Amino acid sequence: MGLLLLAGAIALLMTHYRGVTVSGRAMEPTYSVGEQVYLRRIHPGEVRRGDVVLYQMPDRHQGAVVLRRVIGLGGDRVAARPGAQVTVNGKPLAEPYVKDGDPSAGSPPYDVVVPQGRLFLLGDNRALANDSRFSLSEQSGSVAAASVQARVLKDRTGLVVLALAALLGLLLTVIALVWGFATRGARQPRWRPPALPTSA
Repeated sequence: MGLLLLAGAIALLMTHYRGVTVSGRAMEPTYSVGEQVYLRRIHPGEVRRGDVVLYQMPDRHQGAVVLRRVIGLGGDRVAARPGAQVTVNGKPLAEPYVKDGDPSAGSPPYDVVVPQGRLFLLGDNRALANDSRFSLSEQSGSVAAASVQARVLKDRTGLVVLALAALLGLLLTVIALVWGFATRGARQPRWRPPALPTSA
């Protein structure tokens, strides 16, 4: 049982979760340079607005994996102008995560419709982030939803539970091995010297 629990927990951790170290400032102040971020692998259909996702496209960011926030999904109209909030489908977007509270910092004005199956992504540090705003001529700056590899965990409960399950499995395995060796030794008869023949 211990081995099954250990193997199952490790398999889930390896296949469903991953960790990355932030190497740029595009997602400040949410994630800082050098910070360890944990993610869960997801399918393209699981992506939601507001998610911070890890994605990779050969023609963007020199093919590197990048963290960005999902602002628009396929079919959404995303627009922004200097000094104003970003709007999605005509509604102002509340963005408390944006650095210095200025969602238009460094932004050219834009008004685009996100193609189906694609995502409009922005960095939280708008003054520095290289994101969808600067590729508007390429399918409205969007990236393919299929390029998303994982989503940053908002709640690490699942990850903690799996880690504890792995530790419990390891503990049960060690206890079982120790118990097995102990009982095996107890069952073996003690060696006794042969009795010497008695003389008549």
